[in-house]
Amino acid sequence: MLSREYNCRLFQARSRGADLAVVEGVMGLFDGYDATTETGSTAQMAKWLGLPVLMVVSARGKARSAAAVVKGFETFDPDLTLAGVVFTFTGSARHYTYLKDAVEQNCTTPCLGHLPQNDALIMPERHLGLTTADEHILSQDTIDTLVAMVDAHLSMPQLIRELPDIRVPMETPDTGMARQTKPETAVHSGGVIAVSADRPRIAVARDKAFCFYYPDNLSMLEQAGARLVFFSPLADDHLPEAVDGIYLGGGYPELFADTLSKKTTLLSEIRSYSQNRMPIFAECGGFMFLCRKLMLADSNQPISMAGCFDLDVAMSTRLRSLGYREVTLTRDTVIGAKGDKVRGHEFHYSSVMSDDETCDHVFEVTSRAGQDVQVTGYQKLRTLGSYLHVHFGSNPAAPRRFVARCTDFRQQRTKART
Repeated sequence: MLSREYNCRLFQARSRGADLAVVEGVMGLFDGYDATTETGSTAQMAKWLGLPVLMVVSARGKARSAAAVVKGFETFDPDLTLAGVVFTFTGSARHYTYLKDAVEQNCTTPCLGHLPQNDALIMPERHLGLTTADEHILSQDTIDTLVAMVDAHLSMPQLIRELPDIRVPMETPDTGMARQTKPETAVHSGGVIAVSADRPRIAVARDKAFCFYYPDNLSMLEQAGARLVFFSPLADDHLPEAVDGIYLGGGYPELFADTLSKKTTLLSEIRSYSQNRMPIFAECGGFMFLCRKLMLADSNQPISMAGCFDLDVAMSTRLRSLGYREVTLTRDTVIGAKGDKVRGHEFHYSSVMSDDETCDHVFEVTSRAGQDVQVTGYQKLRTLGSYLHVHFGSNPAAPRRFVARCTDFRQQRTKART
């Protein structure tokens, strides 16, 4: 989704002052944008950042054949540096000995240990992946067990000794993500909220139902001059006071649909602000929340949502869309002007079951050869929603424009009040 320059600057900004930097890979090592290039893969990122790769290989059902897996990975791309391999789901110390002997006989990649199978440590999964950290809190006992397993079975000192030194410049060019300020906490009753005259307050939904945000996006909104005010659609009955825009990220509204539908005052406030032309930007789960009805996969009873869009959404038991996307805006929107491009990703199990003739469709997708990919951006007044998780780093003008539109709304609201 982002350029090499942006990713390198991000790594430098986030790793400054750290003793160790760990970058978590995504999918398989060589899986990315397509089947014939390294674009968008963990391997490409490792080479961009100059980092070695620690392979994690499941040993379940494997013995000597594990060496073939390691051999294939270490020869597939000679330009990639492998720091070592760790095996998971080993059945015993003897099982690991088989694996280690096979790898040492046939490969050059060092074995750095193993993690025995322990069903108590398996993280629960659901659609869209693992249960999020907001819901699956690791207990101290679990953490202690993990630490003990790493200490007993992994060669961490050897790994750390062989890691390369990464030289981070004293000054990193500002990309809008180098610093993050503490978000303002919403006050819903009592007291007076003092804010500057020119900085718009943007309400950001954040709780178990709305938990997916790129940290860069929030930082870039702040860099553009916004005050972020976090609120919980699950717990709060009202929006924060004196807000000038709303940002609704992705998450799991379908898991909390009944609770959300009962927040009738909050839903009404959001719908009213949308009708009064407040800038609202909603992604995936946030977009579903702004639709009229939500139909769960195991029910025929539709559940009422905010109704900013006259659209009905239905959950499915199968994946509806997954992948990187680039879209061109076909109309002026709250995140860009006509002709602007933004990049992001889709990952959802629901789909829109109806259309809203009062909405403008504002996305044109850049499709890969041989693929028919559709991503619809719905815009009504100044409310924009879609299934696309946009990364503002793909177009830094996007957060600036959203904050500018929120500033316009703030000025209009202040003028109307006086």
